[in-house]
Amino acid sequence: MRYNTNPWLSYRQVATKTATPGQLVLMLFDGALRFLDKALVGFDLDDPLDSNLAINNNILKAQEILRELNMSLNMEKGGEFATTMRRLYNYYDLQLSQSNLRKDPSGVELVIRLLSVIRGAWAEMLTGNSANTVDLQVERQLQAA
Repeated sequence: MRYNTNPWLSYRQVATKTATPGQLVLMLFDGALRFLDKALVGFDLDDPLDSNLAINNNILKAQEILRELNMSLNMEKGGEFATTMRRLYNYYDLQLSQSNLRKDPSGVELVIRLLSVIRGAWAEMLTGNSANTVDLQVERQLQAA
């Protein structure tokens, strides 16, 4: 039997296996935001190859996470909330695609801002502070977009 010698990787594996579905969504939000932060760093790199690789690879990873979140929505049971989240995820995906294509950080910055709000509302909902927090934040984003 082979044991993992990386304690951080071991911790993440255990955390993922023992997390509730709501906590998994929060972890996915965190992962997408982490990759988007790395993509932003790529815009500041001097070497064009390193810059393009950092931007492209990290945006694609964030998009994979957002697409997974999008596809995991239960459209039958989720009702208006699921429909709204699908629209937001599609909007985020479009903004990231345009940012990647044009090598313009504004779309990445926008998605980080908007997704951070959703992530914060989701975290608050998980702590039980407010059941309507996520709905309110999603509605505000749609009105602003």
